[in-house]
Amino acid sequence: MLKLSPASRRRHAVVVSLLIMIVFASGANARSRAQSNDPERERAISLYEASKYGEALPLLEKVAEKYPNDPVVLSRLGITLYVTSTAAKDPSERKKLRERALKVLLKSQQNGDDSNLTQAALEALSSPDATEIPFSNVRDAENAIREGETAFARGDLDGALTHYKRALELDPKLYEAALYAGDMYFKKGYASTDKKAGGELMDKSGEWFARAVAINPDRETAYRYWGDALSWQDKRDEARDKFIEAVVAEPYTRTPWVGLSQWADKYGVHLAHLRVDVPKDAAADDPVWGPYAAARAEWRSKRFAETFPGEHAYRHSLAEEAAALRAASAAASKAAWAGKELPPSLANIIELDKAGLLEAYVLFALADEGISHDYADYRKSNRDKLRRYLTDYVTSNKN
Repeated sequence: MLKLSPASRRRHAVVVSLLIMIVFASGANARSRAQSNDPERERAISLYEASKYGEALPLLEKVAEKYPNDPVVLSRLGITLYVTSTAAKDPSERKKLRERALKVLLKSQQNGDDSNLTQAALEALSSPDATEIPFSNVRDAENAIREGETAFARGDLDGALTHYKRALELDPKLYEAALYAGDMYFKKGYASTDKKAGGELMDKSGEWFARAVAINPDRETAYRYWGDALSWQDKRDEARDKFIEAVVAEPYTRTPWVGLSQWADKYGVHLAHLRVDVPKDAAADDPVWGPYAAARAEWRSKRFAETFPGEHAYRHSLAEEAAALRAASAAASKAAWAGKELPPSLANIIELDKAGLLEAYVLFALADEGISHDYADYRKSNRDKLRRYLTDYVTSNKN
C-alpha cells in the first residue's frame, strides 16, 4: 500500500478546479460567441461548456484549423485535451494528449489569452501527471474514484456522482471524493434552467463541500468551491466568508486568492491590506522606527536562539516582526499623546495592535519564507483573528 503525502493528493484537485473556473468563465465565452457568426464554432464551444468533451474535441480541432489564432477556440481545445487526457488508460496516449494540450494553450496565451483558466491549466501541465498518483490506499475506493473521473471526462455527471459517493463510503477520509461529489451537484445546478431547482442543487453541493472540509479543514479547495456555489446564488457575504476560509487554509498558494479576487470583482470590492511602510534602514535615533530596528536586532543577536532552540540557523520569524511592530506601535502612541499628527502608516500599526491583529497582518501582508514557516502553528489557535483581519480590512473597502 502506498503512503500518500498531502502535496501528492492535492494534485488531483487540479482538473476539478479548472472546471469550476470554466463555469465561471462562461459569461466571457458567451460574448466571444456573439462576435462570431460561425455556427460550427458556436456549437463547439457550446458542447465544451456543457462538459461534453468527447463530442466537443473533434469539432474544436476542426474549428481550430479554421481559426488558428483564435484564443477562445485554442483555450477551449487545450482544456478539452487536458480533461480527455485524465481518462486515457494508456500512459503514452495520456502523455501525447498532455503535450498537445500544452502546445495549444501556449499558443492561446501567445494570441492574447491572459485568463486565470489558461494560466491554471498551464501550471497543471507543468507539474507531474496527477493521474499516476493514487487517490486512496483503499483499493476499491481508488477504483471507484477513477471510474468517477472517467465518467466525468465523458460528461456523465450523474454516473461520476455515483462513483464519487461510493468512493467516500469505501474511504471516509478521501477528501477528493467528497469534493468531486460536491462539484457534480454544482455543475448540475449551474446547468439547470429552473432557478429554484438550481439553488437546491447548489445547496446540495455545499453539503458535500462541508464533508470535504470536515475531512481536512486546512485545504483550501472545498472552501473555494463552496464559495463559488454561494456566489452563483448571489449570497454575497456567505460566499465571501468561504473564500476567506480558503485563504486562511492555504494563504501562500495562488488559487484561494484568485477565488477571493473573483468574488471582489463580482461585487465591486477593492481588496487591499492596510498600508504600513516599514523602512529598510531605520536610524537608531528615529523616535518610531528606531525601536523597531532595535527590536529586530535583538532578535537576530539572541532572542531567536532563545525562542527557537531547535532551529540551528536564524530566520526572520513571525514573533520577531510582530515584536518589532509592537515596539513601533508603542513609540508612535507616545508621539500621538504628545500631540503630533501621525502619518497613516503609523496610525494603521496602532490600530492593528489595539485590535490584536498585528500577527495576522504580518502573516498575510509581510510574509517571507521565514515568517511563513510560522503560519500553521499560529493558525491552530488563532483562526478567528486571521478571518477577522481579512473580513474587517482586506475585503471591507476601507483601504
